[in-house]
Amino acid sequence: MQYDLSVIITARNEEFLSRTVEGVLKAKRGKTEIIVILDGGWANPPVENHPDVTIIYHKKSVGQRQAINEAAKLSRAKYIMKLDAHCIMDEGFDVKLMADCEYNWTVVPRLYNLHAFNWRCKKCGNTWYQGPIPTFCCTDGQGHKKNDKCDSKKFQRMMVWKPRWHKKSDHMRFDKDLKFGYWGALKRRKEGKGDISDTMSLLGACFFMHRQRYWDLGGSEESWGSWGQQGTEIACKSWLSGGRLVVNKKTWYSHMFRTQGGSFGFPYPQSGNQVARARKKSKEMFRSNKWDKAVHPLSWLIERFWPVPGWSQKDLDKLKKEEGLLIVKKPTKGIIYYTDNQLRVKIARRCKKQIKSIGLPIVSCSLKPMPNMGKNIHLKLKRGYLTYFKQILTALEASDSDIIFFCEHDVLYHPSHFEFTPAKKDVYYYNTNFWRLRIDDGHAVSYDTAQVNMICAYRELLVQNYKERIRRIEDQGNLTDRQVGSLARKMGFEPGTHNREQRVDTNKADRWQSAYPNIDIRHGHNLTASRWSKDQFRNQKSCQNWKETTADKIDGWDASMLAFE
Repeated sequence: MQYDLSVIITARNEEFLSRTVEGVLKAKRGKTEIIVILDGGWANPPVENHPDVTIIYHKKSVGQRQAINEAAKLSRAKYIMKLDAHCIMDEGFDVKLMADCEYNWTVVPRLYNLHAFNWRCKKCGNTWYQGPIPTFCCTDGQGHKKNDKCDSKKFQRMMVWKPRWHKKSDHMRFDKDLKFGYWGALKRRKEGKGDISDTMSLLGACFFMHRQRYWDLGGSEESWGSWGQQGTEIACKSWLSGGRLVVNKKTWYSHMFRTQGGSFGFPYPQSGNQVARARKKSKEMFRSNKWDKAVHPLSWLIERFWPVPGWSQKDLDKLKKEEGLLIVKKPTKGIIYYTDNQLRVKIARRCKKQIKSIGLPIVSCSLKPMPNMGKNIHLKLKRGYLTYFKQILTALEASDSDIIFFCEHDVLYHPSHFEFTPAKKDVYYYNTNFWRLRIDDGHAVSYDTAQVNMICAYRELLVQNYKERIRRIEDQGNLTDRQVGSLARKMGFEPGTHNREQRVDTNKADRWQSAYPNIDIRHGHNLTASRWSKDQFRNQKSCQNWKETTADKIDGWDASMLAFE
């Protein structure tokens, strides 16, 4: 079965695991699976067999972070959710979370404390709220005298397993030492309003995101050790990468907290040194700005939520001073989108939605107004080759990003396409990992070639090329569109790929391949011709590494995304 969501549960000697798994199965309403990593021991009681549950067993513990990464690698779903092994989920939590999650978001449900059980005296019926096993009845479970009516030492655990509805938490934070804290007061500020609102940090017990996004962020840092700083790590990566961390109040989870120690502590050895090590690693990465995927320093996040409990102005000033000595400006990335507004609505909408989900700034240039497509510029021109070049140049000049990805209206771009960073400022780069998909029957072909709609390069280089391209055409006087097309072919549509005398510049081109392919949709009205067999090429060198497949077998894409009929 093709799942939309994989719920990842890592467990080590967790006595409530089977209840948690059973509850997730009952609560889910979509195509959701559960991947359980038994990290160092079998579950007791065992998890019952179910077609939507996969169990991986490690005789020796590998640690929570490595186990999460292992489960995420096994998943083929669009989304993943990490969940502790002692939780209850809201009915339909999965479809509610999937309905409101943009690509660069990390989402957490609303949190309630879980009332898992009570202790009951077998002799008199006296009860205690969950905690360590009582010593004898006339104490309160902590050794303090309560009454003198019963001296029984025999107790039984009575399962309750329901949320404590008065113990609700939506927003979290961390202090100057990156130590987790709750932030109830944020709900009274603008950031905390609405069904979906920003939160600075999260509890590591549960988080939800696109699976590919998890890997874009580097997964969980296994070198930090098994446990500690999970929430701070995911929060900092979500925000500092240019994304967003939100709480979805339309759904919830309930988590059992084991904070009293003794028989009601962690069911496996925990060292304070391990937590301290994880926090040290976290501070080295985020306070020292050593995370290579960051587009913002940590001070940016603090100022975004300022004022923040646990941070003084002196603390923030010190952090910014330290960062000033460390930060090397990274090139910014952006998208230009261009369209003649004549594409079939269903294709156009799906492609636009996919591009907008990437999270990079967009400058669009269209022949009709498009107010919801980034910074939109409307040119009152007729469709044609010269207009096509002018749209590209107009969008390039309006962008303030250093690196530009070309995005055309009939291409579905995979998020991994935008991970690429050009090594040189004077080279045009082409992603050659893409399929041409014939929407009439779902047939797809791929071969090695460079296309304009797969370009990534520095903006200044691209501006120079398209300025010169347009100048040469306009210097020829009033050409027909067909004559412009002929001249453009002599110059070369794909910058840097031709060595003809008429080429626009002498800069070279290079190629790369993204982790997953893009989809060039062939709908019968494309600017360039479509070829569906090798014998349609006069030069067989132009179709090297020829491959054929169908839409439902393209890696990295849900087949439903590629169905247009």
